[in-house]
Amino acid sequence: MIKNCYIHIPFCNSICAYCDFCKLLKNEKIVDSYLMHLEREIKSLYKDELLETIYIGGGTPSCLSLSQLNKLFAILKKIKKDKNIEYTIECNFDTITPQKLQLFRENGINRLSFGLESINAKNLALLERNESKKKVKDVIVLCKKMGFKNINVDLMYAIPGETMVDLEKDIDFVLSLNISHISTYSLIIEDHTKLAINNVDYISQDLDEAMYQLICKKLKDKYIHYEISNFSLENYQSKHNLCYWKNKNYYGFGLGASSYLKNKRINNTRSLTKYLHDEYILDYEILTKADIMSYEMILGLRLLKGVNKQEFKYKYQKNIEDVFPIKKLLQEKLICDDGNIYIPIDKLYISNEILINFIKE
Repeated sequence: MIKNCYIHIPFCNSICAYCDFCKLLKNEKIVDSYLMHLEREIKSLYKDELLETIYIGGGTPSCLSLSQLNKLFAILKKIKKDKNIEYTIECNFDTITPQKLQLFRENGINRLSFGLESINAKNLALLERNESKKKVKDVIVLCKKMGFKNINVDLMYAIPGETMVDLEKDIDFVLSLNISHISTYSLIIEDHTKLAINNVDYISQDLDEAMYQLICKKLKDKYIHYEISNFSLENYQSKHNLCYWKNKNYYGFGLGASSYLKNKRINNTRSLTKYLHDEYILDYEILTKADIMSYEMILGLRLLKGVNKQEFKYKYQKNIEDVFPIKKLLQEKLICDDGNIYIPIDKLYISNEILINFIKE
């Protein structure tokens, strides 16, 4: 049974120098056409399941006008929603108004996710973003005033030229917002982004690791570190992202979105032209049982609790130890076993090197 859904809104008012997501500059006529085809795609795939999470991402969904947002929510009203649904929309601070927040509330949105990245002027110039402390604080205060308790802010680190002092100031600022969830990301310089075209280089791995450790240290007193890059207050873990990490099925609708339906991973086209001609799917992969078990471990080991051995056996009729080199990794102290298989905190930074052991040939 599918209980989770991602909706992609690719439009932005401006393009950040690091962004490799499926996005394009907002064009009013294209938005209306896109929403019409989004509705068609949903009708073609959605099977009337009762959903427990919906995540509207982008792009910048909050850059849509009130009338466009009304059209979007009219489309999504046709999706059946659990009474305790987690319903998220991604936002930029400069696109938020009281009217939009009211519209979100009226349509059941109960979680807001903001891309902050940094509040440091030097970092923002490199990333080609424009934020101010006052604007950010004012928007967060407004969101809380209008009843939003579940608010995430994204924090980026390992930005070229960034110092430990710069990062600590960013962390302290995010902590001062008193929000329920913080997601952290080490900057990745993707091909074809402006940073890559300008030959911007990574910081040293030693500094990157030191920054990650600083984030973990600074946030641990107030937040639960529940996933490699994610921190939350009690009961405010991202239910939608947990569906990915727990290897559950989900719908993905919109340009460049991905779905995981039974044993099939489906990738949508990133071509707007094709999408607007109802050619939604780019490609798909049929997964074997071995593939699915690998995903179970690679995704599940991102969680600090890891993967429960009994649940694994119930799902796959196999012991984890019979499928993967658990004994070897335990001997090397790269994983722990207390009924759950998990990566110890002091090894989280090298998790990718550990996860390679769970990729089946």
